[in-house]
Amino acid sequence: MRTQLKAQCAALALLAFAGVTTQAAETLNVVTFGGAFEAAAKKAWMDPFTQANGTQFSLESYDGGLAKLAAMEQAKNTTWDLIDLETNDAITACDEGLLKKFDKKSLGNTSDFIPGSISECAVASMVWSTVYAYDSSKLKSAPTTVNDFFDVQKFPGKRGLRKSPKVAMEWALIADGVDPKDVYKVLGTPAGVDRAFRKLDTIKKNIVWWESGAQAPQLLADGAVVMVQAYNGRIDDAIRKDHKPFKTVWDAQVYDFEWWGVPSGAKHADLASRFIVSQAQPKASADLAKYIAYAPPRKDAVALVDKQRLADMPTAPANFKRAVQINANFWADNADAINKRFQVWLTQ
Repeated sequence: MRTQLKAQCAALALLAFAGVTTQAAETLNVVTFGGAFEAAAKKAWMDPFTQANGTQFSLESYDGGLAKLAAMEQAKNTTWDLIDLETNDAITACDEGLLKKFDKKSLGNTSDFIPGSISECAVASMVWSTVYAYDSSKLKSAPTTVNDFFDVQKFPGKRGLRKSPKVAMEWALIADGVDPKDVYKVLGTPAGVDRAFRKLDTIKKNIVWWESGAQAPQLLADGAVVMVQAYNGRIDDAIRKDHKPFKTVWDAQVYDFEWWGVPSGAKHADLASRFIVSQAQPKASADLAKYIAYAPPRKDAVALVDKQRLADMPTAPANFKRAVQINANFWADNADAINKRFQVWLTQ
């Protein structure tokens, strides 16, 4: 009888262990912008989460936008559990019901988060910016302002730009004399949009377009461009890891939050939410800076970042003098109309 009881207990224990193992082996399907950020996020957040919970991560890269997510949700066949979003896409996705509502209470005390870094459907993962960079070994004099990016007489050669009107339009207006604080007031008018396109016309024949963030530093490294618009973390990664002689120009940097959102049809929504809470804790939030120059979205995490590393962040005082915060609501409301005109402009 005692032997039979032991056998039954052993069997139950084995079943319980199997259940835990199955649960621990769950896989989160995550889509990000790839490259240096994805590699940094894996080291700072995903690997520790795997060690703590046994969760595995399946990673996929994309170039932003909501078309694929919307198609999956409409087909009721969502394969993503967690999505990395720019702010205007996070707003639109929430408005269109593509993301689950996020329970802010699960984050605990949110008073240390930078205002605006927690939304109804998403939580900011970091602060990043769009800057431009040049190869210091190839330019005799150093560009210092966004005006220099548009000055092809003083700085002859090709310019690399993301194939998007976002940031290009803001820079065009600033280079044309608009004060950074007034950019969206001007861009919000038909005359302002016309003005931005006219300024872009002045460098149009010198532009090399890129679509993936990894292409930007590669264009610069290959000598295909003399200056390139890029995500600040990509340039920092090329400098630190690949020892490239690149220099970042912070003038008129356009900064933004990056967001984690959980698709409405995610198969592992609860697990994805637990991951978001885990990476939003102060130490985890600060740990990202060890691997890429993106700033934490919460104030109590800043003190945990190495002081020398803080100088490389978009939010460093020296880098922030003429910074522009992306107006996500403007782009959420106007992206379709401006994108259509941008596509026509590209063919003209």
